[in-house]
Amino acid sequence: MNATSDTLTNNSLAFENNFVNRSKLWQIGLFALNNTATNLYAFAMGFVSYYATGIAGLLVVVISTLLTATRIFDGITDPIIGYVIDKTESKIGKFRPFMILGNIILAITVLLMFNITHLLSSEWRLPFFIAINAIYIIGYTFQTACTKAAQTVLTNDPKQRPLFVAFDASYNTILFVGGQYFIASILVPKHGGFNSGFFTELNTIVIVSSAIFTLLAVIGIWKKDRLEFFGFAEKNVKVSIKDYWPVIKRNRPLQMLIVAASTDKLAAAVIRQPVVPVMFFGLIIGDYALSGTISLVTVLPTLLLTFIGIGLARKSGLKMSFVAATWGAVITYALLLIIIITGAPQEISLSNLGYMTIAFLVLYTLGNAFMGVTGNMVIPMIADATDYELHITGRYIPGMLGTIFSFVDKVISSFGVTIVGILLAMIGFKNAFPEVDTPLTTSLYWMGLFFMFGIPLLGWIASIIAMKFYELDDKRMAEIQDEIASVKQILVDKNEITLPNNK
Repeated sequence: MNATSDTLTNNSLAFENNFVNRSKLWQIGLFALNNTATNLYAFAMGFVSYYATGIAGLLVVVISTLLTATRIFDGITDPIIGYVIDKTESKIGKFRPFMILGNIILAITVLLMFNITHLLSSEWRLPFFIAINAIYIIGYTFQTACTKAAQTVLTNDPKQRPLFVAFDASYNTILFVGGQYFIASILVPKHGGFNSGFFTELNTIVIVSSAIFTLLAVIGIWKKDRLEFFGFAEKNVKVSIKDYWPVIKRNRPLQMLIVAASTDKLAAAVIRQPVVPVMFFGLIIGDYALSGTISLVTVLPTLLLTFIGIGLARKSGLKMSFVAATWGAVITYALLLIIIITGAPQEISLSNLGYMTIAFLVLYTLGNAFMGVTGNMVIPMIADATDYELHITGRYIPGMLGTIFSFVDKVISSFGVTIVGILLAMIGFKNAFPEVDTPLTTSLYWMGLFFMFGIPLLGWIASIIAMKFYELDDKRMAEIQDEIASVKQILVDKNEITLPNNK
């Protein structure tokens, strides 16, 4: 064995024996609820266009443009909050204060937004909506930034890191699939549409559930949110706002991950606009309630495929799993689009298990499962990019890395609501979105297919190209963790840091 091999072997032993940081399974499972807590608000806010236009009386194009602008503002606040997180070291840790404060802000702003805006005089509604939405975004960023940044303290074991995806994917599948069923099959029929009663009940459920999930997430990260797990255990690493550009410029894996994930997020943002399932299921297929019912049917297959993807990630790395799932999404959605165009989508029904229904169920299930895998793999991949930065610079800046990613991701994906609003306005829907009783026209048909299939396919193709230049596969990450461990061992030998206590 040569000297290089000896060095790598010693580094590996140092990592495994002294510096491997693993969490209990329950800790990973509970902390993953932090993402669910904020996704609950994201899901509820997906319907804000119906409130703003239908109850508060704001115009479609105005509210669509406004929501895009506020999401860009959301991205701008990310680097600032990431900077603050990296500079924070409190008695209750680096991440927990922002998780708690963020959730409190979210609850207060949602209550004010949906209960006060429509009661104001017409000239004050838009300014009030803008102001409350801006504060909401700050709270949302406080909490979401921690989901990404705290991955680095949760575990640095490449074999354990993908386990976060198992919990996160399960929670998100239940949330978005179960949520769509709850909206389409229970809340909308119960209240007769997107009215005040609908939003009161929805927001009450979201606020209470999110608070419980945040508390559980705080418990999950409690023993890991300590100085000894922060990089090389430096206190308050010296960073400034001007450091952001150099980090982006030198961290190629982060660049490629941003391209891949933000294009995927743009596609998901379009699909999850409430008007898109209304157009596709309600108008093209002719049964809006089917959107929730079919989503429930796909839950178990979606989770099964997600767990297969996690197994692949633990064996061959996060990159391999991400790329394989992206190809799966491209193939299934392309086939699904062909079937819809060449067949009779009105025949799709759970009471009519013919060719169209079976083909749709199989491909729709697989497509959404693959899409879920790609989306959920991103969060632990950000942790890999953070470890890469620590490896090449010696600086532990998880807040900065996570919020750099969020900034670009949010700016790009923010155009989802604008794309939908502008394109619908171009085909005649300037004052209100299409609803389930809107007559289906040729322009609505093709626009619905473009929203549902065209934009996602373009996003996934961009992801595949970006991953060609992403170097952090399983072998490279093993090398990085070994080299970080060797530096830590040197610092321990010099009595500059102590070994982490994983108990």
